Amino acid sequence: MLETVKYLIGSIGPSGYGSKSTAEQVTETCRDLQSVTAIITGATSGIGAETARVLAKRGVRLVLPARSLKAAEETKARIVSEFPGSDIVVMALDLSSLNSVRNFVSEFESLNFPLNLLINNAGKFAHEHAISEDGIEMTFATNYLGHFLLTKLLLKKMIETAKETGVQGRIVNVSSTIHGWFSGDMIRYLGQISRNKCDYDATRAYAVSKLANVLHTKELAHRLSQMDANVTVNCVHPGIVRTRLTREREGLITDLVFFLTSKLLKTIPQAAATTCYVAIHPRLVNVSGKYFADCNESWTSKLGSNSNEAARLWSASEMLVSNKDHKAVSDLLLNAA
Repeated sequence: MLETVKYLIGSIGPSGYGSKSTAEQVTETCRDLQSVTAIITGATSGIGAETARVLAKRGVRLVLPARSLKAAEETKARIVSEFPGSDIVVMALDLSSLNSVRNFVSEFESLNFPLNLLINNAGKFAHEHAISEDGIEMTFATNYLGHFLLTKLLLKKMIETAKETGVQGRIVNVSSTIHGWFSGDMIRYLGQISRNKCDYDATRAYAVSKLANVLHTKELAHRLSQMDANVTVNCVHPGIVRTRLTREREGLITDLVFFLTSKLLKTIPQAAATTCYVAIHPRLVNVSGKYFADCNESWTSKLGSNSNEAARLWSASEMLVSNKDHKAVSDLLLNAA
């Protein structure tokens, strides 16, 4: 109850910021970042677009990968009109396709850019059951597995950039408090919904993908520490905000739910604050493997803090991104469960 009251009144935490802080406010001290290059997924609308806008304002060079190049070019145009001289590159990427992820990384590497920041922001909430071209349930494929492979393939570049520049690299995984809504065996459940439409529940599938983001952060932080890499990774819950994420659930019931919870909703500038804070604020140097909400360190679910589950998910993910037999995905997952 106390935490809810603090949230509603925007009470600040140890960081000096709270639920009412905006992305511009939390980056006010980060004014000259022209030497920084960032990749931001899902930057064509909502939280991702505001994150891109604010980082551009602070001088960051942006690479905006998107499924819709038209939407990405429109985002670029809006930012450039507000901040002339912004350095923004638009590239094609469909996170639900592992082949598209590989193609994007290959094209990015051909640009010979450094890479300081990777913000895995893109998200999908699919009401209808669907399977990706790689045989994976679509929400999980888009929200987690595509980002897992993207991070894996870009990690060498980030480590090299940090070593050459002496500036610590940062990875930010955008999750959700909804990750705590799932309990049980996530790998077995993923195997079931990648095979059988009857087992699919949209909210549970979304929760699994967000739990995977949390566990990915935990295991990657552990591996980066073992490698002695000058790169950190943290996870964020942006808060409750109505964005295009709910576009497949528009209707009377959705409208009613958002109306009833309107006092809990953040504005988009407020929702982008935690991502921007974790991405570039000086206070976060050497902080890794943590979960943030309202620009302050917070707690994950019990399952989200389980190191064994994090390592287990990593192993399953490596198996999935190297698998060539798309028809056998559900069997692989069920056998791994």
